[in-house]
Amino acid sequence: MLGTNELMNSRLSGSEEALARLTCERLAGRRRPGVLIGGLGMGFTLRAALEALGTDARIEVAELVPAVVAWARGPMSGIFAGSLDNPRVTIREVDVGRLIRSEKAAWDAILLDVDNGPEGIVYAGNDALYGAPGLGAARAALKPGGVLAVWSQGPDSGFTRRLKQAGFTVEEVKTRANGKRGARHVIWIATNGSRS
Repeated sequence: MLGTNELMNSRLSGSEEALARLTCERLAGRRRPGVLIGGLGMGFTLRAALEALGTDARIEVAELVPAVVAWARGPMSGIFAGSLDNPRVTIREVDVGRLIRSEKAAWDAILLDVDNGPEGIVYAGNDALYGAPGLGAARAALKPGGVLAVWSQGPDSGFTRRLKQAGFTVEEVKTRANGKRGARHVIWIATNGSRS
């Protein structure tokens, strides 16, 4: 919890898993896909990506808060079920925005679940991911036909508009926090042009 905002809940994983599943479906047929996940959380997105991707995939997870990684390796290790030690996974304690800005055409997919959506509620620096410069950097960091997928606790028409203005083809998917029940969340699937 951050004040009255629930940040994570081990009983509500459906929309985080959908973030990975919906993205990985769009990567079908790619050889050695590279996936960047922004935000470790409780590992639901990471585990779903591992399940959906083949053995030739590489997944890098950028987590800003070292305590979250320590928590995942310590008292919450049962929830992570060994996913942090999977040979396809690299955990980096770094701001995902910095990592995105440092790479060009490096990723087949970038999945962002670093806040409660396109507003930096937890960390004001996350706002930079969702504005025009951040979206431009994400587009540049993706390979042709790459996917930027963004999780949110709710809709944001301004963000949809910014994605389109950045040159993405955008699909907005509504999903539930827990299967067919729970809060309604939104996942933006933004595709970077055509795959060459």
